[in-house]
Amino acid sequence: MAKDAKVESHNATFIAQEIEALDESVEVSDGLRKGVWRTRMRVRARKLSHSTQFVIAAAVILGLTMFFVGNLVSARIESAAVHSAAEAGAQYMDTFLEPFVQELSRDNELSAASVQSLDRLTESRSLKQHIVSIKIWRADGTVVYSTNKDITNLQFPLDEITEALKGKVVTDLQELTQDENAFERQLNVPLYEIYAPLRDSRTGKIIAVGEFYEKADSLKREINRVREEVWGVVGAATLAMLTLLFFIVRRGDKIIQQQQVALRLRLIEQTRLHVSNAELQHKMATATQEFSRVNELTLRRIGADLHDGPAQLLTLILIRLDDLAENCSAVDQESLETIRGAATDALREVRDLSRGLALPEINELSLVEELQLVAQRHEQRTGTKVKLTVGALPKAAPLPLKLCLYRFVQEALNNAYRHANGEGQAIQAKYIDGVLNISVRDSGPGMAADAMLLEKSGRTRLGLAGLRYRVESLGGLFNIESCASGTSVKAQFKL
Repeated sequence: MAKDAKVESHNATFIAQEIEALDESVEVSDGLRKGVWRTRMRVRARKLSHSTQFVIAAAVILGLTMFFVGNLVSARIESAAVHSAAEAGAQYMDTFLEPFVQELSRDNELSAASVQSLDRLTESRSLKQHIVSIKIWRADGTVVYSTNKDITNLQFPLDEITEALKGKVVTDLQELTQDENAFERQLNVPLYEIYAPLRDSRTGKIIAVGEFYEKADSLKREINRVREEVWGVVGAATLAMLTLLFFIVRRGDKIIQQQQVALRLRLIEQTRLHVSNAELQHKMATATQEFSRVNELTLRRIGADLHDGPAQLLTLILIRLDDLAENCSAVDQESLETIRGAATDALREVRDLSRGLALPEINELSLVEELQLVAQRHEQRTGTKVKLTVGALPKAAPLPLKLCLYRFVQEALNNAYRHANGEGQAIQAKYIDGVLNISVRDSGPGMAADAMLLEKSGRTRLGLAGLRYRVESLGGLFNIESCASGTSVKAQFKL
């Protein structure tokens, strides 16, 4: 595994170097350059561990989330601080301005005495430490008093005093860009403006709007201090979460890597066992086929020995009996006839056994021709009929399979002849999806229940047991079905 990882890392480094060389030495289009850059990023990303990749992704996601959270909290804190300062300033200014604007409930402008009093008020040292400019607006947007005398009695849009006329305290910490703020802009100090409704002391009706500009140095310092604290808390929380997630993911990554190593080792072991099993199966199949071939040669040799040995001796006995019969009495003739009949029957059985053990040359025959041959020989030997139904079978088949099929059909037909008198003998063969199915059936009385149980347990006659062993030795399936209407012997081979 270490070697594979080293090779993979070496390949990734080589690819990255080639891409960099291509990027430096060749003038490429923007699309190709973007593709090269993305490929380089992917190659570099593959070098990182899963925990590092996760931390990078989590840092981006948490960083963006905390950035928006920090901005939102900072904006809320700033708004709350400005609004609180505005409320305090508005109450402070109401105390000073409302007594001088009561006459606006009767007249449209302030008296000279009120203007002089307001000028003295704005020039006071205690007020000038915080307030740099004051304006008083009528409800129609006319400035009836201002520290900047140039805009007195001038009318401006109602945008900024609309909310104050509704009874609200309005504050703004933005840049002073309106026309009526030319004087305040020349001061070149940070200011925030506050609009407060001024009411009639008797009726409580809003008769004017007081606007004043307060120095924002201390407020901005306070807002910046709180903002730094907020960002410090947010940053610490983000770092703590990232650290915790890193260790959790790193631990999980190590467990995953250990499991991957264990799985790869197990896969290697399973592959080795699979190869070993395949070799063993190949050896078993080869040994089975060789055993089948040797067994068939043995049967042929036994058949030849029966034909050349006992059969020839019985023939000689019959010839000698014929010679003796010419010189024997009537009593001896009867004994000789009995001996001749027994010898003739023995000779016939020996020849039948010899023919059954000796197979014809089936190497050159197809499966269809082989089935036709075994059915024809059975008909000639027993004088019965066999119905043959054959589908499209493979033209070529290995010799062990041909030998097995020949013996299977031969023995099944012999059983049908012996136990069912050859009634309803039929052979059916079909080949579907790589599976060869062969069945031999008859319409006899069927097998007894105890015979079926014996067959299933393997303690049956040598013929059926031999059929099962032949079929299963080649990896096939053997099955017998029997009922009152007949018996069916089936074999299945996956080619």
